[in-house]
Amino acid sequence: MPKRLDKALAQAVPEGVTLSRARIQALIVAGQVSCEGEIVRNIKAVPEVGQVWEVALPVAVELEAQPEDIPIEVVFEDAHLIVVNKPAGMVVHPAPGSETGTLVNALLHHCGDSLSGIGGQKRPGIVHRIDKDTSGLLVVAKTDAAHQGLAAQFADHSLERAYLAICWGHPSAMDPRLKGINGVRFEPGNVVRISGNIARHRTDRKRMTVVKDSGKHAITRLKSEQTFGPEMKPVAALVRCWLETGRTHQIRAHMSYIGHALAGDQTYGGKRAIPKDALLPEQAEALRDFSRQALHAATLGFVHPVSGDSLSFEAPLPTDLADLVKLLG
Repeated sequence: MPKRLDKALAQAVPEGVTLSRARIQALIVAGQVSCEGEIVRNIKAVPEVGQVWEVALPVAVELEAQPEDIPIEVVFEDAHLIVVNKPAGMVVHPAPGSETGTLVNALLHHCGDSLSGIGGQKRPGIVHRIDKDTSGLLVVAKTDAAHQGLAAQFADHSLERAYLAICWGHPSAMDPRLKGINGVRFEPGNVVRISGNIARHRTDRKRMTVVKDSGKHAITRLKSEQTFGPEMKPVAALVRCWLETGRTHQIRAHMSYIGHALAGDQTYGGKRAIPKDALLPEQAEALRDFSRQALHAATLGFVHPVSGDSLSFEAPLPTDLADLVKLLG
């Protein structure tokens, strides 16, 4: 039996019940878990053999979001799940300030009552998210069985997720500066591996930051696919990033941490000076004024939680990013 309460309860979840470890942790903290009538709020409490633990699941409430006839690009769909290619600018889930026009609103119209529940709400079906201004692939559960299976794969990091991004400069294993950054190491094939815990920024709550002794463990791998500007000192690069973990703003925070923030990312990178004659004027203007973080969820692969089939999907660069790569190239 695991020593920690949250891990022990996660292992004991009955088949067919959608209850991730993160959800269990939230229930513990909220006072919804008890042992022999006594509420326990410590996720690191040590359960003992023979104890009877109870988890009180809140009754699902109707989601306030309403169905909206918003076009969405469906990449794959069956009775259990749907994979969509989200456009940049679309919020995934309703929140204050973004109550309408979200992916959930579009899915409620497209899927009706078939989306699974999560977090005590009916029908959203959301298993993971990408930022509003990040484009690309998302998988959404339509049944509780699919939700549970997908959540387990996200929890154990067994999914394949790759992003394409345009960053400032050229992150390379040949760069001696990177070798001196804590948590950075190099792997065969000129792959840069970044290992750095991520936590909410102390003063700017909209940002995440790399920390040493707290936060959540996070690993990103990246490899340059194309560089732009002078060969010896590129101004920017098209990079492919692989997520071993999936933390909030992980790629954006990690790229900023190593000094290669994403183009267009006003939260983590902002605009940068471009050396004179490094690019043509129209190239420099397009790169400097790109209107969003240049990040696209290009690849998504997982095991179908019901059929057991291995599925893999690719989404080409959206028009704005493709045009920028073409212009810079």
